[in-house]
Order: sequence, then structure tokens, then C-alpha cells
Amino acid sequence: MELIEKATIIHYHRHRIEEFSGSVKSLGWKEGKSQLKRFEVIAQIADLSGCSILDLGCGRGDLKIFLDARFSEISYVGVDQMPEFIVEASERYGHLPNTSFYQTDFSVAELPKVDYVIASGALGYRCENAVFYKEAIAKMYASAECALAFNMLDVSTFPEHPLLVGHDVEEIFTFCKSLSPRVALINDYLVDDFTIFMYRE
Repeated sequence: MELIEKATIIHYHRHRIEEFSGSVKSLGWKEGKSQLKRFEVIAQIADLSGCSILDLGCGRGDLKIFLDARFSEISYVGVDQMPEFIVEASERYGHLPNTSFYQTDFSVAELPKVDYVIASGALGYRCENAVFYKEAIAKMYASAECALAFNMLDVSTFPEHPLLVGHDVEEIFTFCKSLSPRVALINDYLVDDFTIFMYRE
């Protein structure tokens, strides 16, 4: 992803922070229900109790508290390129045990090995580099000892947007199957979104 594209994303979120401070709308979600529905699907990947989680594009850290309500003894690391989101996430949840947040661009940073990598909304931004998304998926999967969960917007139903972009479900699913021995596709929870689980075995 080029610098101008990253700058556009940062500007977009800063504008939404100014307009929707303290709301999930600052993250780009239409409403809290759509974010929650995505989290509910992601949580189906496995019993995450006692596991290490890397949350890429963590925003305000909302996934952390969602997972804590359903699983026990999670070791959680949240990463986001927006410093404002990391400050807010750290203030809200940084005091919790085995919880840390880091401000960086995960597409260029060296990612640690963890049990599960999760990316909710992180691959929804427009990028002129057509191979960026597949490279990002491969990189995230390489860091997951057990499995990767990510969601994307469905190009067949997501409307044209100046910053966000949809993807071909079958193309992404086929690519994931070329990397993982077991891939699950879930696309029956929101009209314009799909989730993929990529397991190690």
C-alpha cells in the first residue's frame, strides 16, 4: 500500500473521529450491530481460551472485551496504524492482564507468532496494488500457529465507495485454499461481508 493511500486512510479516520468521537462509526462501521455481527462470526473459529491472539487493525480494542466475555485466559495483542485508536484502546483495556496495544502498520511490520491472527475490517481499504490483499493474507497466515480469521467486503453487493473496496469471494476463497489445508467460508451473516478461516490442519 502506497504512502498516499495510507495517508488517505488516516485522514478518513481522523475526520470520523472528529465527527463520531467515542463511537464505532469512527472506525468506519455503519453501526455497532455490524461490528458485533462480525465479531460473533470470528469467535466461531475455535475455543480461544488459553490462546494468544493478534488483532490486526484493532481500532479501539473492542474485540478484546468481546473475546474476554466468551473465553478465558486470552493473551491479546492489538495493532493499528492509527495512533488515536491505540491511545483510546490502551486507556480502555491496556490495564487488563496479558493485554497490549501497538501503533504500527501491520502490512510492513514483522508480526509475532501467535495461536490465532484476527483481522476484522483491516482489508477493506482501496489499494491500487492488486496483489496487496493476497500478500497481506499470506503474511497474516504465516504468523498464525493455529488459524487465521479475516473478513472482507463482498464486491457483488458492496456499493461503490471512494475509500473502501469489495473483493471477489470465490477468488479470495480459492487463493486461501492454495495456502491452507482447511479453509472455511462464512457469508450468510451480512449482505455485503464475508469471513474466512484458514486453519493449519
